[in-house]
Amino acid sequence: MEFQDRVLKCVDCGDEFIFTAGEQLFFHDKQFKNDPKRCKQCKAKRANGGPRVRTETRTRCSACSEETTVPFRPTQGRPVLCRFCFQKAQTGQLVPAAPVQH
Repeated sequence: MEFQDRVLKCVDCGDEFIFTAGEQLFFHDKQFKNDPKRCKQCKAKRANGGPRVRTETRTRCSACSEETTVPFRPTQGRPVLCRFCFQKAQTGQLVPAAPVQH
């Protein structure tokens, strides 16, 4: 299989970078399905523990219906708890059927 250099765009910094034919051959040999998303500099920053951006999502608590912020994207069909209800659930004090009043 013949590979040619390709220009890709970094998802972090937005700069273009070259995905060389040699890198493509390596990805093919390792059976990687996806092209790289980051340039070498951004990849190195992530590897060295650069600042990570946490996703903050505003949602409603499944137990008490209070508005809350969670550090992840909720998955449909799974309950999301506010800090108070989460702590109660950890100690076994949360009854999931009835909303809890704060």
